[in-house]
Parts: sequence; C-alpha cells; structure tokens
Amino acid sequence: MQPDFWHERWQLGQIAFHQGAVERQLQQHWPGLQVTDGVVFVPLCGKSLDLKWLRDRGLGVTGVELSSIALESFFLEHGILTRRTAGDDFDRFESPGLRLLRGDLYRLSRETLGPVRAVYDRASLIAMTPDSRTRYVKQMSALTPPGTKTLLITVEYPQHQMSGPPFSVSAADVEDLYGKNHSIQLLERRDILAEEPRFRARGVAEIHQNCFLLTQLETHP
Repeated sequence: MQPDFWHERWQLGQIAFHQGAVERQLQQHWPGLQVTDGVVFVPLCGKSLDLKWLRDRGLGVTGVELSSIALESFFLEHGILTRRTAGDDFDRFESPGLRLLRGDLYRLSRETLGPVRAVYDRASLIAMTPDSRTRYVKQMSALTPPGTKTLLITVEYPQHQMSGPPFSVSAADVEDLYGKNHSIQLLERRDILAEEPRFRARGVAEIHQNCFLLTQLETHP
C-alpha cells in the first residue's frame, strides 16, 4: 500500500483496522516476554489503545505512523497533553512515556529511534503487500539489535477470498521472512471467524489469528 492509501483512509475515517479495545493477545502474552522496562517500538501504530496499555505498565513507547490525524486523535481521545515538535523527516508527539513519530517508517534510522527492548507488531506486517514484506522485515531488523523480542500478531485466511489489507500471513510466511535471523515461537493460533463479521461480509469463510514470539539473533558476515 502506498502512503496516499493510508492518508486517505484516515482522512475519510475508513479505519476498520482500528480496534476499540486493547488487543487480547497482547494482554495474555506480553508478560511472557519478561520485558518490564525500557522502550517498546510499535510500527504503524495509528491511534491504537495498545500504546497506552503498554505505557501504563511502566514501559516507554515509541511509535511511528504516517498520519498526523491518527496521532492527534490518540492524544485527544485519551486526554493526554502532548508536545509537538516539527522535524525534517519526522514530527514528534511527546508526553511522559510516549514518543510518537509522524513520518515514513523507511526513513527511520536506529539513531532516531534510539535503543529499544522489544517490538509490538499487531497491524504492521499484515498491512504490507506480499511483495513488500521482505523490505519491511529488513528495515525492522536494521532498526533493532540482537536480543530484541517481538510480539507479532497476524491473521491467516485464504487470500483469494479477500483482497487485503489486512493480508493473510501464515506461520510458513513468518518462517520465510524471519527464520534466518530470528528464533520463532508460535504462542497461540485462534479461530476468530465468529468474532469478525466484517471479514465474513467480505467473503472470508475461515480466519485465524496467530501470535508469535520472535527473538532477534546475532548475525555474522
């Protein structure tokens, strides 16, 4: 998806991908990561309620998002005062425990991001078209050091039944994308068809939500 696609979705309020509650698998599986301090990086963060959930557990949260509408809405809806600073590549929205960057993920450097302990990816990989995933994973790996833990949540369904986003990402896809430089553990696979009328309305006959723990490994030249 091109940036204009996402800007248009936020401008028109076509944000069915935004969840009205904190993600259940985040609440269930985050404690198992044993990441209780430091910074969590949330790519394509939107105005997710998960940002505040992570912040409220004493973690620093850095997110990146293309849409200023999303970030402004997040702070407004939660009544959180924020300091906005304009920059060349990124505008910064900052409050205690939160640093949300408005700009292009692919222009983000490790220096700008700063040190992170973990990554939370619920809506980022599944937003990528299949032919753009390798670039995405390469960028995420470049931004984070060995030892970084990622809680990755994907959806899996017969791709021919619906055009994404969100796109179907199977366990085999995750292995292909991350297997060379991450250890991969499938934490949960759950049938969510009964909970997702919007997918049923689009012709999807079966859909599962998968939750993975990825740990970035040392790489050698």
